[in-house]
Amino acid sequence: MNIPSTLKKTGRAALFGSLALAALGSVAALAQEAAPAAAAAAPAAPTPVLDTGNTAWMLTSTALVLMMTIPGLALFYGGMVRKKNVLATVMQSFAITCLMTVLWFMFGYSLAFSDGGGMNAYLGGFSKFFHHGITTSTLWAPGVANIPEFVFSMFQMTFAIITPALIAGAFAERMKFSALLIFMALWLLVVYAPIAHWVWGGGFLGAAGVLDFAGGTVVHINAGVAGLVCALVLGKREGYGTTNMAPHNLVYSVIGASLLWVGWFGFNAGSELAADGLAGAAMLNTQVATAAAALAWMFAEWIVAKKPSVLGIISGAVAGLVAVTPASGFVNPTGAFIVGIVAGVVCYISAVKVKHMFGYDDSLDAFGVHGVGGVVGALLTGVLADPAINSLSSGASIGKQLYGIIFTILWTAIATFVILYIVKALVGLRPSTQEEVEGLDISQHGEVVP
Repeated sequence: MNIPSTLKKTGRAALFGSLALAALGSVAALAQEAAPAAAAAAPAAPTPVLDTGNTAWMLTSTALVLMMTIPGLALFYGGMVRKKNVLATVMQSFAITCLMTVLWFMFGYSLAFSDGGGMNAYLGGFSKFFHHGITTSTLWAPGVANIPEFVFSMFQMTFAIITPALIAGAFAERMKFSALLIFMALWLLVVYAPIAHWVWGGGFLGAAGVLDFAGGTVVHINAGVAGLVCALVLGKREGYGTTNMAPHNLVYSVIGASLLWVGWFGFNAGSELAADGLAGAAMLNTQVATAAAALAWMFAEWIVAKKPSVLGIISGAVAGLVAVTPASGFVNPTGAFIVGIVAGVVCYISAVKVKHMFGYDDSLDAFGVHGVGGVVGALLTGVLADPAINSLSSGASIGKQLYGIIFTILWTAIATFVILYIVKALVGLRPSTQEEVEGLDISQHGEVVP
């Protein structure tokens, strides 16, 4: 059969077209069949599982932070008071550790770190009272840290222990033991737990971008301001300004300061909640700032008082530890070095000069070191935060840091003042003049150091 060329071309085109349409139809059908199969085969999002490395580091950090209070702070403060008050002073740290542990387990953790519903900007809820609903399989920050919530609570408990214990340095040698217990119990629930929630538990300060890596605001400004209010309300120690009130055993204080220094690695590096590079940066920053502040205080004192004292260098070290706390996970080591130098000099002036200028009796410089050092560190975090260290640093500013400082100071000062007067009405704040002169060891506890 003789077929014209145009028809041949047309026939071939139609044939190819039919084959192409058939092929496309087959592909479409196969695609429709493959889609559900692919969806069925796609792996589900992985269920968060416990990270054993992070958990091991957090267990270690928790033990280190607990060591900061007992025996660290107990010895640091105990060595700086007079011999007749040493047992009472170490007893305060030990008793506070016990009391805060029980209250944190019962109420504090839930108020700080659970969902407060409509009030969540200001306070957590009641859902985790007595750690209700938390099991051994409950993880904190699933997909991020993957540590047991029990471990996270225990870690945060050590912060809730040392913060009120720091306050005791401001009124050392002059508060009744019964008053101390009532005051600390109320203070933990009314002051510490809300502020911890504001910054770390989903509250309004954290949402506003206030940076506080390990507690410059929550712990140190909070405790320092509360200490100053206590010192002002209680008044000066009997014989202040006329009686020799030199530390009775600075060796105890050096040991205590050394334990604080080592424990602070858990405080700062542990606040990353993970065993990673940022935890390493926080650890190095802590060491650099502490050493720089100790030297800065020592040399400032050497210039002014003509001799570098043991009390001065250990006080400077603590000032550096305090100031680098909010900055430790946000600044680079050079920034930490600057934080340390500034804190050492400023806290020396505050504890040695400003206190005497205004005449208040901050016995062991809780405000001069912790309050002032916390403010210095919080403000410098806003200046020196480095996005290369922590991406959150990109939002840092002095304005945001000042916002957090002001709210913390206002709430702490007002609430502490009210709590003190409640305690005063219930049991009184100070022992009698005779009991204070004899010493709190014998008058409050019936014991003495031979």
